[in-house]
Amino acid sequence: MNQDELKRLVGEAARDEVLQLPAGAVLGVGTGSTVNCFIDAIAPHRDRFAGAVSSSNATTERLLKHGFQVLDPNAVETLPVYVDGADEIDPFGYMIKGGGGALTREKIIASMAKQFICICDSSKQVPILGHFALPVEIIPISQGVVTRELEKLGGQVSLRHAKNTRADLEQTPSEPFVTDNGAWILDVAGLKIVDPIALESQIKQIAGVITVGLFAKERAHILLVSNVSGVSKILL
Repeated sequence: MNQDELKRLVGEAARDEVLQLPAGAVLGVGTGSTVNCFIDAIAPHRDRFAGAVSSSNATTERLLKHGFQVLDPNAVETLPVYVDGADEIDPFGYMIKGGGGALTREKIIASMAKQFICICDSSKQVPILGHFALPVEIIPISQGVVTRELEKLGGQVSLRHAKNTRADLEQTPSEPFVTDNGAWILDVAGLKIVDPIALESQIKQIAGVITVGLFAKERAHILLVSNVSGVSKILL
């Protein structure tokens, strides 16, 4: 079973999960290829929902294409559920997110939700976070300041560039990657994150940091994880 099939399976499992919500609910929807599978799976049932709150421009476009009403987060007080993927997730539901660059908006929407459903394949499950480089979204003029502070944590810091994927960060195109917020991203490799809550708080205190892709306060409550045997549901 290839990665696309695993993503489709877990996207369909998330669809079945949110279809248990009362009619008229508003969905919180994350960003990424696995979430795209969820959007495609839930699309035939869009009339059951009052709308969706989106974590990125790309997700908004996909939701609108499928006929969803996309609501301004400022017009929504709370969400029953937020569905999103993860780049890494540990046994406590703490995650690294931001490989697609939408970490700030993802964290905002996650903070509005009563329940976070993480959807991924089993390769994203880790005992300790940090093998995947930790994204930090920053105000561009703070690159030097933030880089020096992050290096004190023991990581190797690199500015994400526009044509980079997370698999080829050694390439150095000329233009920085720019988020939907007009910000830049620093990727911190080589960390072993034994206390996600403390590290999240510490990095957020650095002047110039918008947010960090550690989701400890906004951790997952349910993990739907796919492998060759199917999809498992884990309560966290």
